[in-house]
Amino acid sequence: MEKKRMLIYTLFTTSLVIANVVTGKILQIGPFTVPGAVLLYAITFLCTDLVSELYGKKESQKLVIAGFICSLFATTMILLTQHLPSALFAMDKQEAYVTLLGTNFKFVFASMAAYAVSQTWDVWMFHKMGKLTGGKHKWIRNNVSTMTSQLFDTAIFITIAFAGQVPNLLWMIVSQYIIKLIIAALDTPFFYLFTKNVTQKEFIKGTK
Repeated sequence: MEKKRMLIYTLFTTSLVIANVVTGKILQIGPFTVPGAVLLYAITFLCTDLVSELYGKKESQKLVIAGFICSLFATTMILLTQHLPSALFAMDKQEAYVTLLGTNFKFVFASMAAYAVSQTWDVWMFHKMGKLTGGKHKWIRNNVSTMTSQLFDTAIFITIAFAGQVPNLLWMIVSQYIIKLIIAALDTPFFYLFTKNVTQKEFIKGTK
């Protein structure tokens, strides 16, 4: 069980930190325009649901707070390193660093705001749906919590980060949300795989 917990926590933290690095790249997937972090953020919501199911509401709330701290620390270190003096013979590397990792404050604020609202909602909705269904039908709490929280995440992040920068902000929100809905549906088998040994009684106990 501890190995599983470590795997989920590591996957969550790694996905969250990398997502904040790659989110500035805008992808074109067929007709959809989405930020580069679309898959990574979707993975974080799966991890939050897994922790909620396996270890309870309080533990998932701790994970959300820990993730916020890790993300903030990583962003601070990236910015600090960017502004430290670069060696004269490596100025081209400095330019590449700024291009690749130079974090726009607007992106940072958008990411933090979207994360705080959507992940908190995800944990709350997951356990709310669990109580409403009496701990039955895992797919309901997994999908409803993820799909609704992804809407908050998408709308908040894209509105703050890309307003005035993309020609059609609404289509970008819709595009990313559609992609996230697909990913959320596809992650259901993995949710069942990781939580196959959790009984209905154990889940109800963990919601308290």
